[in-house]
Amino acid sequence: MSQYQTVLYEVANRVATITLNRPSASNAFNAQMRRELIAAIEAASNDDGVRVAILTGAGRHFSAGADLTEEVSADFLPQFAIEDEFKPGILAITQAPKPFLAAINGAASGVASGYALACDMVLMAENACIHQAFSAIGLIPDGGATWQLINHLGSKRAYELIAMGERLSAERCVNLGLANRVVPTDVLLKEARALAEQLAQRAPLALRYAKQVLRKVMKMELDDAISYEAALQNRLVRSEDAKEGIRAFLEKRQPVFTGR
Repeated sequence: MSQYQTVLYEVANRVATITLNRPSASNAFNAQMRRELIAAIEAASNDDGVRVAILTGAGRHFSAGADLTEEVSADFLPQFAIEDEFKPGILAITQAPKPFLAAINGAASGVASGYALACDMVLMAENACIHQAFSAIGLIPDGGATWQLINHLGSKRAYELIAMGERLSAERCVNLGLANRVVPTDVLLKEARALAEQLAQRAPLALRYAKQVLRKVMKMELDDAISYEAALQNRLVRSEDAKEGIRAFLEKRQPVFTGR
């Protein structure tokens, strides 16, 4: 059960589900939700009983982004909120030793898209969209959205999406490589949990190092990437899970992985 006020947190079948829970405000990020989300992500990352985590939103939308109605001081500068509260949550997803799935319902707007795109896999409801809404209010994307867009799409497409503020439909997100699957709206969470439970049966160390290697080799030359893969493979080949996987393959049965 959740111990937070703006985030729901539950664990079942080795899957943690983290739900942004300010539906009356379209799950817009206020300071409390930013802080509680960091705590929930870290709880999932540090729980040995959790192998996969899902991030989703309550109600009609994933999140409308930053809460523009939140009262701030006259000398408020966004950099401090971004550095101290948004950035740690987004990096906690990317640096977690287990996969995170985003289940996007409705709109993932503004900085919320940074959280969604930081996840290792993205499922979108048929009515979902990713929206870089910043240019409409005279701002640029933050929360790592520019990094995500240029790495996924290249500079020309990224600039167009930022400048025009286009709403990207779920189908287009899949076509552009920003999402993995589109599913019927009414079964989004069911499908996300089914996928997460499938992943939870895979070898945890292999999932962890697959996540790590993909993020590291993005900026490497091919020869360095091959060497980095080899170093990680050294660790995995000695693991109990690798031994179990080989035994199960030879015995023609499903492996039972323990994460060791």
